Amino acid sequence: MIKKLFAALVLMTFMAPAWAHMCPTLMSDIDQALEDDAKVSQLSEDELARVRELREQGEQYHNDGEHDQSVDALNEAKEILGV
Repeated sequence: MIKKLFAALVLMTFMAPAWAHMCPTLMSDIDQALEDDAKVSQLSEDELARVRELREQGEQYHNDGEHDQSVDALNEAKEILGV
């Protein structure tokens, strides 16, 4: 039992930096999509506002070290953008 808990702890320790490095890439993908007028023109004002809100939340989560939440928010923004 202790070996399994230790293994899980070690795995989580190595996964955290992987999530942390993923956040800037996701933010960059969103930023590039927001610069694409053709992509932005397909969104409603509410969708565009939601994307920008999620992008901001994702960056704040990333800065706070909450990378799971950051990835979730940024992926939701990407889904709305269709990227």
